[in-house]
Amino acid sequence: MNKPRVILQMLIFVVVIPLLPLLISWKWNWWEAWVYALVVILGFVISRVLAARRNPDLLAERAKMLQHEDAKPWDKVLAPLVGLGGGLIPLVAGLDALFGWSTPFSLPVKMLALLVILVGYAWGSYALIENRFFSGVVRIQTERGHHVISGGPYRWMRHPGYAGALLTYLASPIFLDSLWTFVPAVFLTVVLVIRTSLEDKTLQEELPGYRDYAGRVRYRLLPGVW
Repeated sequence: MNKPRVILQMLIFVVVIPLLPLLISWKWNWWEAWVYALVVILGFVISRVLAARRNPDLLAERAKMLQHEDAKPWDKVLAPLVGLGGGLIPLVAGLDALFGWSTPFSLPVKMLALLVILVGYAWGSYALIENRFFSGVVRIQTERGHHVISGGPYRWMRHPGYAGALLTYLASPIFLDSLWTFVPAVFLTVVLVIRTSLEDKTLQEELPGYRDYAGRVRYRLLPGVW
């Protein structure tokens, strides 16, 4: 693994991208953008520290990402699209603020959106910490003793990590006062729903015990709906 490249990638994705609304708009008094960046950066760091304490080998697995030869071919397309969409949210929000495309939301609405973002990060982090097989790509991790995880948030839904991400994606445009940011947010929603469906099908077909687990935990992303 090329450590300097990995460190550079981490700095870009963990620090630079969350700060894009500020860097693009140059509005340094934009408190919502500061809060957004702080939540994203701290959410990433804290969740990874806790996950590493619980499952020390998980971060190494996630760092390899698309280097896994046994990653599903369709996920070699979908996983980068998720990364792209995640970067487009702060990018479009910054452009919106720079050119004044959208009308600001009211403070109570934005505070509700912030609460949803925090819940989304907490729920997704809970899934990451609980699941030592929370890889960056869809694959059956035979060499790591891959088995069904049914504790923590997996007691209520089969893909809580994606559910938490969707909450964050869909609430971010409101908190950042950007209607145009719903374009990448909706794009991400579509991609994640497709990815969830294909991943769940893969797990049911290839991971021992998952079909029985799916019979007990009926819903993938949204309890009572799907």
